[in-house]
Amino acid sequence: MSAPVYIAGLGAISGIGNDVAENFRALREGRAGLSAIRYLDTVHKNTFPAGEVKSSNEELAERCGWMGSDSRTAMLGYLAAREALDDAGINGSVAYRTGLISATSVGGMDLTEHFYPHFLANNSGGKLRQVVEHECGAVTEKMAAALQVTDFVSTVSTACSSSANAIMLGARMIRNGLLDVVIAGGTDALSCFTLNGFNALMILDQQLCQPFDQQRRGLNLGEGAGFIVLVSEAVAKDLSKPAYAKLTGYANANDAYHQTASSPDGTGSFLAMKGALEMSGLQASDIDYINLHGTGTQNNDASESTAIRRIFGNSLPRMSSTKSFTGHTLAACGGLEAVYSIKAMEQQCLLPGLRISKPVIEEEGVMVNEFTNGIPVKNILSNSFGFGGNCSSLIFSAI
Repeated sequence: MSAPVYIAGLGAISGIGNDVAENFRALREGRAGLSAIRYLDTVHKNTFPAGEVKSSNEELAERCGWMGSDSRTAMLGYLAAREALDDAGINGSVAYRTGLISATSVGGMDLTEHFYPHFLANNSGGKLRQVVEHECGAVTEKMAAALQVTDFVSTVSTACSSSANAIMLGARMIRNGLLDVVIAGGTDALSCFTLNGFNALMILDQQLCQPFDQQRRGLNLGEGAGFIVLVSEAVAKDLSKPAYAKLTGYANANDAYHQTASSPDGTGSFLAMKGALEMSGLQASDIDYINLHGTGTQNNDASESTAIRRIFGNSLPRMSSTKSFTGHTLAACGGLEAVYSIKAMEQQCLLPGLRISKPVIEEEGVMVNEFTNGIPVKNILSNSFGFGGNCSSLIFSAI
């Protein structure tokens, strides 16, 4: 990697916490955020557990300082992005060229779902302002305005790899001298459309999910947002506190196998991990921990484990899926899991996967099933694999 890219700030909100500290505390204590659906109005609220953020829209709006008529997706994204920017100590006093690259798949669909029942009952009914934020880019624009970011604003929507791709784009902008600072990550809120769609695919679990366990039945959906602040080397030297880590490698690949399934031999996953390793200049043996995409579906976990075998052979690093805590947060998962990975490196620990009784990868000690302190962690691989075979891998390295 010719020009280093540093991570200077972290922000997160999910079903296990309203900020990075609360998220990390839940990971350390082994406390999942999956439960019966409370805030989304759905006929499935007592059927499928989900990782909801434990706040109503009114409570989120109060935290944002907004009027309360905005999409849940935008509010979650703003809270995490604002935390990341504050954590980096970038307050606008220095005129850095700053960008916001936010990923989402749901956009403002939660508001649209409130509009249409009234409109269908009476075509002069419904509040049209609830449709304004339906489009994914409108959510990013709302966040950018609130954060006062104007130099560069963009939206990425590549399903579950979205926020990993947002981070990659941010790094490329910095490496090519186009921006000094990028707030990059993703946000998604639960919606009926998403829940019904995944139910139609028959990949939702009515119990708490068991990613990378042989008895897995499917995934639990979640919601939230995760953002990191990427900075150039020059900015990193100017900031009041040291950067957390470097983004040393990244890659995106597409196996073009199926609209919603991964290829059985893990082609896209393999190419993404291989490309990230090549960019970083690291060997497979240098990776200390993998934050798995690990959704808990039969197809995904089998495909990802096959790709990992192709890369690492019999010398497997420790690994786990934190989706057992948060559920699958869709476009937000790459951002959230980047935050978790960077915190694991900062704290020199391994994050557990929950409810693993018969691991897919059976070698003793490979699957992390309890929080483990005092482990040297220098390089972490974080995987995010989306529908359509869009696969992305990020490598974070200690400074």
